[in-house]
Amino acid sequence: MLEQPASAGLVQEFANTLDIHAGTDALATPADLAGWLTDRGLLDSPGRFSDTSHAAYLALRAGIREELAAHAAPPDPARIAAADQVLAEHPVLLTTGGALRQPPGPPTLHTPLVTLAIAWHELVTTGEAARLKSCAEHTCRETFWDATKNRSRRWCSMKSCGDRAKSRAYRQRRPTGD
Repeated sequence: MLEQPASAGLVQEFANTLDIHAGTDALATPADLAGWLTDRGLLDSPGRFSDTSHAAYLALRAGIREELAAHAAPPDPARIAAADQVLAEHPVLLTTGGALRQPPGPPTLHTPLVTLAIAWHELVTTGEAARLKSCAEHTCRETFWDATKNRSRRWCSMKSCGDRAKSRAYRQRRPTGD
Protein backbone atom coordinates (compact mmCIF):
# COMPACT_ATOMS: atom_id res chain seq x y z
CA MET A 1 0.00 0.00 0.00
CA LEU A 2 1.29 3.46 -0.92
CA GLU A 3 2.18 5.59 2.06
CA GLN A 4 0.64 9.03 2.28
CA PRO A 5 3.17 11.89 2.22
CA ALA A 6 3.09 14.41 5.08
CA SER A 7 2.04 17.17 2.69
CA ALA A 8 -1.01 15.11 1.66
CA GLY A 9 -1.92 14.52 5.29
CA LEU A 10 -1.80 18.25 6.02
CA VAL A 11 -3.89 19.17 2.97
CA GLN A 12 -6.35 16.36 3.76
CA GLU A 13 -6.79 17.59 7.34
CA PHE A 14 -7.24 21.16 6.13
CA ALA A 15 -9.85 20.16 3.52
CA ASN A 16 -11.71 18.00 6.03
CA THR A 17 -12.21 20.89 8.45
CA LEU A 18 -15.50 21.33 6.60
CA ASP A 19 -17.77 18.33 7.16
CA ILE A 20 -20.78 18.56 4.85
CA HIS A 21 -22.36 15.35 6.15
CA ALA A 22 -22.27 16.47 9.78
CA GLY A 23 -22.84 20.13 8.93
CA THR A 24 -19.81 21.31 10.90
CA ASP A 25 -16.92 23.63 10.17
CA ALA A 26 -13.82 23.38 12.38
CA LEU A 27 -12.71 26.79 11.03
CA ALA A 28 -16.05 28.58 11.45
CA THR A 29 -14.58 31.53 13.35
CA PRO A 30 -11.21 33.27 13.41
CA ALA A 31 -10.65 31.78 16.89
CA ASP A 32 -11.40 28.28 15.57
CA LEU A 33 -8.85 28.82 12.80
CA ALA A 34 -6.20 29.97 15.28
CA GLY A 35 -6.83 26.93 17.47
CA TRP A 36 -6.70 24.50 14.55
CA LEU A 37 -3.42 25.94 13.26
CA THR A 38 -1.89 25.96 16.75
CA ASP A 39 -2.96 22.36 17.43
CA ARG A 40 -1.09 21.27 14.28
CA GLY A 41 2.05 23.20 15.13
CA LEU A 42 1.58 25.67 12.27
CA LEU A 43 1.35 28.60 14.71
CA ASP A 44 3.48 28.94 17.82
CA SER A 45 0.66 30.54 19.78
CA PRO A 46 -2.91 31.39 18.88
CA GLY A 47 -3.10 34.77 17.23
CA ARG A 48 -6.03 37.01 16.57
CA PHE A 49 -7.09 36.64 12.97
CA SER A 50 -9.00 39.43 11.29
CA ASP A 51 -12.13 38.61 9.33
CA THR A 52 -10.13 39.26 6.14
CA SER A 53 -7.37 36.82 7.12
CA HIS A 54 -9.94 34.24 8.17
CA ALA A 55 -11.69 34.64 4.81
CA ALA A 56 -8.38 34.07 3.00
CA TYR A 57 -7.91 30.68 4.69
CA LEU A 58 -11.52 29.72 3.91
CA ALA A 59 -11.08 30.73 0.27
CA LEU A 60 -7.93 28.62 -0.01
CA ARG A 61 -9.73 25.66 1.55
CA ALA A 62 -12.70 26.08 -0.83
CA GLY A 63 -10.39 26.18 -3.86
CA ILE A 64 -8.49 23.10 -2.76
CA ARG A 65 -11.75 21.25 -2.09
CA GLU A 66 -12.96 22.14 -5.59
CA GLU A 67 -9.77 20.73 -7.12
CA LEU A 68 -10.04 17.57 -5.01
CA ALA A 69 -13.64 17.00 -6.13
CA ALA A 70 -12.92 17.55 -9.84
CA HIS A 71 -13.05 13.78 -10.49
CA ALA A 72 -16.67 13.72 -9.26
CA ALA A 73 -18.08 17.06 -10.47
CA PRO A 74 -16.91 20.05 -12.50
CA PRO A 75 -15.11 22.54 -10.22
CA ASP A 76 -16.59 25.96 -9.50
CA PRO A 77 -14.35 28.45 -11.36
CA ALA A 78 -15.21 31.26 -8.93
CA ARG A 79 -13.91 29.27 -5.95
CA ILE A 80 -10.75 28.33 -7.83
CA ALA A 81 -10.20 31.98 -8.81
CA ALA A 82 -10.71 33.16 -5.21
CA ALA A 83 -8.15 30.64 -3.95
CA ASP A 84 -5.72 31.67 -6.68
CA GLN A 85 -6.16 35.31 -5.63
CA VAL A 86 -5.29 34.40 -2.03
CA LEU A 87 -2.17 32.60 -3.23
CA ALA A 88 -1.17 35.57 -5.39
CA GLU A 89 -1.25 37.77 -2.28
CA HIS A 90 1.07 35.39 -0.36
CA PRO A 91 4.14 34.75 -2.48
CA VAL A 92 6.76 32.13 -1.71
CA LEU A 93 10.41 31.90 -2.72
CA LEU A 94 11.75 29.39 -5.21
CA THR A 95 15.26 28.11 -4.56
CA THR A 96 17.71 27.17 -7.31
CA GLY A 97 17.13 23.55 -6.31
CA GLY A 98 13.46 23.93 -7.19
CA ALA A 99 12.14 23.95 -3.62
CA LEU A 100 9.58 26.43 -2.37
CA ARG A 101 10.04 28.09 0.98
CA GLN A 102 8.71 30.82 3.20
CA PRO A 103 9.91 34.36 2.47
CA PRO A 104 12.46 35.61 5.00
CA GLY A 105 11.25 37.51 8.01
CA PRO A 106 9.40 36.86 11.23
CA PRO A 107 6.44 34.49 11.11
CA THR A 108 3.04 36.12 10.71
CA LEU A 109 -0.51 34.85 10.91
CA HIS A 110 -0.23 34.15 7.17
CA THR A 111 2.81 31.89 7.53
CA PRO A 112 0.60 28.78 7.97
CA LEU A 113 -1.33 29.75 4.83
CA VAL A 114 1.93 29.74 2.89
CA THR A 115 2.81 26.37 4.47
CA LEU A 116 -0.52 24.97 3.28
CA ALA A 117 0.07 26.42 -0.20
CA ILE A 118 3.53 24.84 -0.37
CA ALA A 119 2.08 21.46 0.71
CA TRP A 120 -0.55 21.71 -2.03
CA HIS A 121 2.08 22.74 -4.59
CA GLU A 122 4.22 19.73 -3.66
CA LEU A 123 1.29 17.38 -4.27
CA VAL A 124 0.42 18.96 -7.60
CA THR A 125 3.99 19.01 -8.94
CA THR A 126 4.70 15.42 -7.90
CA GLY A 127 1.38 14.16 -9.25
CA GLU A 128 0.32 12.96 -5.82
CA ALA A 129 -2.63 15.38 -5.82
CA ALA A 130 -4.40 12.80 -8.00
CA ARG A 131 -4.36 10.41 -5.02
CA LEU A 132 -5.94 12.93 -2.68
CA LYS A 133 -9.63 12.93 -3.57
CA SER A 134 -12.97 14.10 -2.40
CA CYS A 135 -15.64 11.45 -1.83
CA ALA A 136 -17.88 11.12 -4.89
CA GLU A 137 -20.97 10.94 -2.65
CA HIS A 138 -22.47 14.44 -2.96
CA THR A 139 -23.71 14.45 0.64
CA CYS A 140 -20.22 13.67 2.00
CA ARG A 141 -17.26 15.11 0.04
CA GLU A 142 -14.78 13.98 2.73
CA THR A 143 -11.19 14.07 1.49
CA PHE A 144 -9.32 10.76 1.50
CA TRP A 145 -6.00 9.30 0.32
CA ASP A 146 -6.43 6.86 -2.58
CA ALA A 147 -3.76 4.19 -2.10
CA THR A 148 -5.13 1.88 -4.80
CA LYS A 149 -2.69 0.88 -7.51
CA ASN A 150 -4.78 2.29 -10.35
CA ARG A 151 -6.09 5.34 -8.41
CA SER A 152 -9.69 4.22 -8.90
CA ARG A 153 -11.14 4.69 -5.42
CA ARG A 154 -14.22 6.94 -5.48
CA TRP A 155 -15.62 6.99 -1.96
CA CYS A 156 -14.20 7.75 1.47
CA SER A 157 -15.66 4.45 2.66
CA MET A 158 -17.20 1.62 0.69
CA LYS A 159 -19.21 0.61 3.78
CA SER A 160 -21.07 3.92 3.95
CA CYS A 161 -20.82 6.25 0.96
CA GLY A 162 -19.98 3.62 -1.65
CA ASP A 163 -22.78 1.35 -0.50
CA ARG A 164 -25.31 4.22 -0.58
CA ALA A 165 -24.24 5.26 -4.08
CA LYS A 166 -24.38 1.70 -5.44
CA SER A 167 -27.76 1.04 -3.82
CA ARG A 168 -29.14 4.27 -5.29
CA ALA A 169 -27.82 3.34 -8.76
CA TYR A 170 -29.36 -0.13 -8.47
CA ARG A 171 -32.76 1.33 -7.52
CA GLN A 172 -32.59 3.70 -10.49
CA ARG A 173 -31.82 0.85 -12.92
CA ARG A 174 -34.50 -1.46 -11.56
CA PRO A 175 -37.78 -1.36 -13.49
CA THR A 176 -40.72 -0.01 -11.57
CA GLY A 177 -43.57 -2.41 -10.98
CA ASP A 178 -46.84 -1.15 -12.43
